[in-house]
Amino acid sequence: MSDNLKRDAAERAAALVTDGMRLGLGTGSTAAYFVAALGARVRGGLSVVGVPTSEATREQAGREGIPLTTLDETPELDLTVDGADEIDDDLRLIKGGGGALLREKIVASSSRRMIVIADGAKRVSRLGRFPLPIEVVPFGLRATQVAIEKLLETLEMSGEIHLRRTADGTPYITDGGHFILDAHLGRIEKPNVLASTLNNIAGVVEHGLFIGLATGAILATGQGLVELGQI
Repeated sequence: MSDNLKRDAAERAAALVTDGMRLGLGTGSTAAYFVAALGARVRGGLSVVGVPTSEATREQAGREGIPLTTLDETPELDLTVDGADEIDDDLRLIKGGGGALLREKIVASSSRRMIVIADGAKRVSRLGRFPLPIEVVPFGLRATQVAIEKLLETLEMSGEIHLRRTADGTPYITDGGHFILDAHLGRIEKPNVLASTLNNIAGVVEHGLFIGLATGAILATGQGLVELGQI
């Protein structure tokens, strides 16, 4: 998908921001376009504060001149704009391909609204083609993975689970100091059930199923922008 279309989606989302808003700033290539568009509006006089969902976004927002805060200082946000690795027509998401799922979910959960901006190819009829990221503590890694595999078997799901690694072969470490297991499931028949039961496994910090958090989406397609839900 053309970067220009992603930029159009980001600028559409940036146009939703009004003076005085408290914002969640997403992570990823499409969200970066939003941060850039927001930065331009801030330099034009818009007054907002933002909570970044990753260190990478914090650095970009700083370069753009966007005032930043924390959820300790500002625990309730008006709007979060973020990307997604997959989105279905019920606005259920898979996120975490960029490794920031824990902070992304905390920020989204603290917001009155969450708008997703994404390439239209991320829209699917059923979640699961994109591997589901599961953030776990390093201690007891194998035991946690076995527990996840048993849960999937109970839910009549199957697929390989791989520890995410960096280019040099070492385990990928999140901003929170955790590992990520990527579950290659193919399709997720009951995402709501999987989302609630994964959180019951000791060692699982968070997972990339975002259920009931997105309130709207702006998708960049070859035919232009497509809006889902409440924008």
